[in-house]
Amino acid sequence: MQTNTQTTEFTPTLVADIAPKIQSLKNTFSSGSTKALAWRIEQLQQIKKMVLEQQDNIFTAMQKDLGRCDMESWTAELGGVVSEVDHSIKHLKKWMKPRKVSTPIIAQPGKSYILPEPLGTILIIGAWNYPLLLVLSPLVAAVSAGNCALIKPSELSANMSKLVAKMVSLYLDNDAIDVVEGAVKETTELLKHQFDHIIYTGGEVVGKIVMRAAAEFLTPVTLELGGKSPCIVDSSTDLDVTAARIVWSKWMNAGQTCVAPDYVLVEKSFAPQLIDAIKNKIAEFYGADVVTSKDYGRIVSERHCSRIIKYLEDQNVVFGGTHDLANKYIEPTIVLDPSSDSPLMQEEIFGPILPIITMDNISQAIPYVNAREKPLALYLFSKNSSFEQQVLTSTSAGMVCINDGFMFAANPNLPFGGVGSSGTGAYHGKIGFDNFSHLKTVMKRSFWFDVPLRYPPFTSKKFKLLKKLI
Repeated sequence: MQTNTQTTEFTPTLVADIAPKIQSLKNTFSSGSTKALAWRIEQLQQIKKMVLEQQDNIFTAMQKDLGRCDMESWTAELGGVVSEVDHSIKHLKKWMKPRKVSTPIIAQPGKSYILPEPLGTILIIGAWNYPLLLVLSPLVAAVSAGNCALIKPSELSANMSKLVAKMVSLYLDNDAIDVVEGAVKETTELLKHQFDHIIYTGGEVVGKIVMRAAAEFLTPVTLELGGKSPCIVDSSTDLDVTAARIVWSKWMNAGQTCVAPDYVLVEKSFAPQLIDAIKNKIAEFYGADVVTSKDYGRIVSERHCSRIIKYLEDQNVVFGGTHDLANKYIEPTIVLDPSSDSPLMQEEIFGPILPIITMDNISQAIPYVNAREKPLALYLFSKNSSFEQQVLTSTSAGMVCINDGFMFAANPNLPFGGVGSSGTGAYHGKIGFDNFSHLKTVMKRSFWFDVPLRYPPFTSKKFKLLKKLI
């Protein structure tokens, strides 16, 4: 039987302690200690050690917050952090080196290069749905770039917030990396202070608040905001594999994933086969009675559970729909052809409901997607290479995955980020290192060859020569 989620006593950071924490981090950065390669490597190694040594406590906290099984927590979060650390340690020395670029003839003799330097103190505001990954993955990037960091975990995943604060205090350099726990009051206080970069993962409403606050200090921001990620299924696809991958990516973490397929677009003639295949995979993965499955999670809070349940009002539910508010459980649910103006299709679902939209021809999926805000992710299942190219060139999304769910997140060489209302900026791997660095322009010139061409007095001859050189 699935263990019910549990709340924990939550003790926020005193508001009066926030400003001193920020100042302490700034003082540490000013000392220059975080710029050293050795310090960066040591902290990265400690992040990995922390995750591996504390994995049982992490699993327990995630079970209490989200009802997750251990394997899903490892696959979705812990494994990703470990992989990100290993990738960064392997490439960090190269990333830190000056990046040579060519120098134009007008500036010869000389050399030009780009020198990555840390920004300073980074504020990381995490999200409750992946409460470890969404603070530690940005932290890996921030530390790799040589920054100090202040972490604000989500108060909704209270058990993990408490554990993150404890782990950071035990394993990492507390002069350079600190945690503030809390909710709206504490976050509001944080945003009153100047940081050198803010990364926020969450919803669009709070994202706008973060961006407004950052604008007061002209602070750059990275926003990972989600949105309604479409999943286009072409009838040429491999039906069995497609169904398995849709079910895996949609119902992982009970659908509480910013890059989960939010709705499916499919031809009317192919829809019954796809729906049957998805139903079969749900039964195969979670059993005939999903509520008893140890592998299926729970909704984070009763408030979010109530929000998701309301989406089912006046809908054509063709599978699932059972729910238990007290236990924050909602069965994997399929809704067929919901109205485009219903809340289900106007808002990001962020839960275990999958709307399936049918159309006469799959080519209609492209204008359907383009009529809406740009999504964080777009999924296409097809064996038709011509249609694949049409979708890639005719739509815009933060990330695209062809013939799978969000496997792009497993590749540290690919940037993770949105476009338009789904977010701004990106991280992971070298992209994350660059995101939390200032790529400083440097040109060095010699004294020995100083052509007077650019100096007054100007003549027509100088002007002609200058136009040829520039």
